[in-house]
Amino acid sequence: MKQYALTNSVIYTGTQILYDHAVIVENDKIQNIVKNQDLPAELAKVDLKGANLSAGFIDLQLNGCGGVMFNDNCSVKTLEIMQATNLKSGTTSFLPTFITAPDEEIKQAIAIMREYLATHQNQALGLHLEGPYLSKEKKGVHREEFIREISNEMLAFLCDNADVISKITLAAENPTANFIPQFTAKGIVVSIGHSNASSEQANERFQQGATFATHLHNAMSPVSSGRNMGVVGAVLDNPHVYTGIIVDGLHVTFGNVRIAKQCKQDKLCLVTDATAAAGSDIESFQFVGKTVYVRDHKCYDANGTIGGSAVTMIESIKNCVNEVGIPLDEALRMATLYPARAIHIDDQLGSIEVGKIANLTAFNHKFEVLGTAVNGHWQYN
Repeated sequence: MKQYALTNSVIYTGTQILYDHAVIVENDKIQNIVKNQDLPAELAKVDLKGANLSAGFIDLQLNGCGGVMFNDNCSVKTLEIMQATNLKSGTTSFLPTFITAPDEEIKQAIAIMREYLATHQNQALGLHLEGPYLSKEKKGVHREEFIREISNEMLAFLCDNADVISKITLAAENPTANFIPQFTAKGIVVSIGHSNASSEQANERFQQGATFATHLHNAMSPVSSGRNMGVVGAVLDNPHVYTGIIVDGLHVTFGNVRIAKQCKQDKLCLVTDATAAAGSDIESFQFVGKTVYVRDHKCYDANGTIGGSAVTMIESIKNCVNEVGIPLDEALRMATLYPARAIHIDDQLGSIEVGKIANLTAFNHKFEVLGTAVNGHWQYN
C-alpha cells in the first residue's frame, strides 16, 4: 500500500497521547495525523483493534539476536537476521555493535556496514564500535589481549569511514580518548564505557566532546563513597550526557534504574546489549572466542561474567512500567525519541510527526508486539 491509515489505536507521538486519531502513511513517510472522522472514506485502513501505536523502537547497542552474533558472523546476512528478529519485538532501527577485535576484523565490520547501508535505509543506523580502546580492569567479556591504544593508521581509517560509524565506546583513561575532538568533528558520537576512570577523568572527556556513556553501571567505576564518584557518578551528575541502560533485572537493579531516571531524565535511553539469545531459544553461543551460556533468559560465560543480555526492547519497556514505575509514555520515549536525539537522527526518526520516516510499532496492553512499519511498509507479527 502506497497510502494507508493506521486506525483504532492509542497513539503515543512522543509529545502527546492521542485517542480517536489515525496516522496516515504515504510511501515511506508519515503524511498526516487526523481525527478518525476526517479520514477519507476511500483510504485503505489498517485496524489496530485498540492497540498502542508508537514510533519504532531504536536500540543503540545490539551485539546480536535471533541466534546470530555480529562479531562472530560479520555479514550482511547477519544484519538482516538481526533486523527481522528485532521487528518481532518492536525494534525498527538499531546500531549493530562490534566489540573488541583485531584491526582487520574492525575494518571488515566497517566494510559490511557500508555494504548494508547502501541497500537498507533507516534500519541499521551505522556501526557502534565498542572497543578495543578500553580499560583492561573493566573489560567485561571483551578479550584482554585485544584491548589497546589506537594506532595512527587506525585513527585515520576510522575518521575516513566516519560516515558509517555512528558511535565509538572508549575508556576515559585510554590514551585513545585524547582523540575525542577528532572523532566528534567527523560526526561520530563518542561514548565513555568499560572504564575504571575517576570522575575527574570522565568529566574531562565529556568536556572534550564525549556525549554518551555505555550501559550505565556496567563495566564502569562506581560511586564507591561520598568522596569517590567514579564514572557512574560523573554520568549521573552531568545533565548533558546521554547514557544507555539495560533494564533486564540483572545488569542493573530496578532501584538503580529509578535513581538513574531521576538523575538523567530525558538523557536516559533504553538499550538491550542483546546477544544471540534474544529472540531465540538457544542454550549457548560463541562470543569472540568464548562460550556464553543462557540460563533463565540471562547470559554468562564460564567464569560467571555477564556476557550481554537476552532482553528485547519491548521487554525493557514492560520492565520500566511494571518494575520501575515509569509511565508508559515516558518509557516509550526512552526507547524512541531519546535514542534518536542521542545520535542526532531525531529529524527523521524517534517520534510520530508529519514528514518523519514511517517506522512504527503497535503493541497491546500485554506488551505483545502486533506489527511494525519500516519505511512505511506495514507487516503483522
